[in-house]
Amino acid sequence: MFRIAAACLAGVSLCAVGLPVAAQSAPIVIVGTNTEADAATLNAAIAASPEGSEIVLRGTFLISETIRLLGHRSYRGESRAGTVLRQADGANLDALMASDVYLDNRDYTGVPLAVRHLTLDGNRARNPGAQTSGLVLRSWLSVVEDLHIANMAGDGLRVTSVSRDGTGLKTTQVNGRISDCFIENSGRHGIHIEDPGNAVTDWILRDNWVAGSGSDGIHMDNAAGWIVERNHIYGVRHHAIYAHRLYATSIADNYVEGFGETDEAGTWCGIIATLQGDAASTIANNRIFCFGGEKQEESAYHYLAVSVNYGRGMAVVAGNAIRGAGTPRGTGLHYTAAEGRVLEVVSTANAVTDVQTARHVGERVSVAPSF
Repeated sequence: MFRIAAACLAGVSLCAVGLPVAAQSAPIVIVGTNTEADAATLNAAIAASPEGSEIVLRGTFLISETIRLLGHRSYRGESRAGTVLRQADGANLDALMASDVYLDNRDYTGVPLAVRHLTLDGNRARNPGAQTSGLVLRSWLSVVEDLHIANMAGDGLRVTSVSRDGTGLKTTQVNGRISDCFIENSGRHGIHIEDPGNAVTDWILRDNWVAGSGSDGIHMDNAAGWIVERNHIYGVRHHAIYAHRLYATSIADNYVEGFGETDEAGTWCGIIATLQGDAASTIANNRIFCFGGEKQEESAYHYLAVSVNYGRGMAVVAGNAIRGAGTPRGTGLHYTAAEGRVLEVVSTANAVTDVQTARHVGERVSVAPSF
């Protein structure tokens, strides 16, 4: 293992600091100095690293340019408290860390990478000129775990199929995992799956805490093939979990403390799911509450809402526990299908109480028997 002080690497290669060729597979340790030289130093070390490198970050880094994540590498802090990347005052970055293909506006997804065990601090109050996101990932078969992401003006964590200038993917971006992260005080969504096409599918999102989001806690443009389980969401202004385009999706065992915690009038949901017509999905064993109290008098509060995007949508909704705030504004289960679409739902063993309407079943919706 070798160590690089964060002031010594900008603009030089690893060989220039005496790294033996035979040692290039050892962890590369970069030590933060909490100065504006840190970002250039870190980017230089990453650029010079060989594929297969484990890049270890130690200490506090002041980030004045986006950290460029190359694939076929892992990026590891020593702990959430021991490794902190904080946006410099007035840097106004698009992202603190981002996949290289996102920054380079490629039309293909990045190769696998991993980011673990560190804190990203957006320093939101001192960066009013940008909607900074903490981590923007545009790489397949990748792992994000044990991050603390706080104080971003934009999204806390974004997995996206579009690049910085809006270039879309011509490839898929599948088979990743996001787990054990604490994401708080995001200006927009805590976790955002941005996918106007159909590229970001078949991931796992589990065991995360999402708090204090300016819009949705978890916002998924494409939930196809995803497993979304054991996440804890609270303090969100709009929807706790917005899941669009379910296709063989599982949303299970999540804990929603509250949603719609805003003065803005609207229809706010604990979990809102829209189904594709070709497969079936499960929404089970979630605990959905509104401890904020359904306070906006012109709003409607739907604790679990299911609808269909096209064709004949099918879902199992089972074992969910819903307890409302006892106002005239709450609906426990809300099932709808627009004209030209059909929703078939097995709705069973759900506990629903303290809402004005326990279950709304719209036209073109059939509640099927279970077997």
